[in-house]
Amino acid sequence: MPNKKNIQQVEELTEKLNKAKAIYFTDYIGLDVGSITQLRSEFYQNSVEYYVAKNTLLKIAAENNKIEGLDKFLSGPTAIAISYDEPTTPAKIIKEFAKKFDKPTVKGILFNREVLDGSKFKSIADMPSREQLIAMFASSLQSPLVKLLRVLNATMSSLVGVLNSIKEKKS
Repeated sequence: MPNKKNIQQVEELTEKLNKAKAIYFTDYIGLDVGSITQLRSEFYQNSVEYYVAKNTLLKIAAENNKIEGLDKFLSGPTAIAISYDEPTTPAKIIKEFAKKFDKPTVKGILFNREVLDGSKFKSIADMPSREQLIAMFASSLQSPLVKLLRVLNATMSSLVGVLNSIKEKKS
C-alpha cells in the first residue's frame, strides 16, 4: 500500500514530466555537500529545478505520461535537472560545472518528450540558446539589407563624384 507522501510525489513528478521541456537524469555520487550546494545554486539562478528523486516514483510518473525508455537511466542514485523554459540551460550548467568537479554525469535526457542517451549530452550542451538563435537569425536577415544599403550609397557617392568632375571640367 503506497503512502500519501509517495502518492503526492508521483503526482508532482507526473506534472513536472508533462510540463518540462527538458529533464537531465544525472549521477551525482562523488560530489560533496558544498559542491552540490554550489550546483543547486547555479541551477536556481537559471530557473532550473534540481533534486534527488526516487527511481520507482520516476518510473511511475513516466508511465503516467506514456513516456517509454527511461528505465535504463533509472538505476542507482538519480538527481534530475528540470527546465521548463530553455531546454539547453541545464546542459550548459552541467557542462561548466563538470569542468571543475568531473561530476555530475548525465545518464540520460528527456528532451522535448524524446528520450536520449547520455552520449547526446555534449551535442546538446554545445547548442546555442534560443536567444542566440534569434540573434543569429536577425543578423542573417539584416545582412542583405545592409549590403543593399552599401551598394546604393556607393552608387550615390560615385554619381556625385562624376557630377562634380563634370562641373569642374565645364567651369
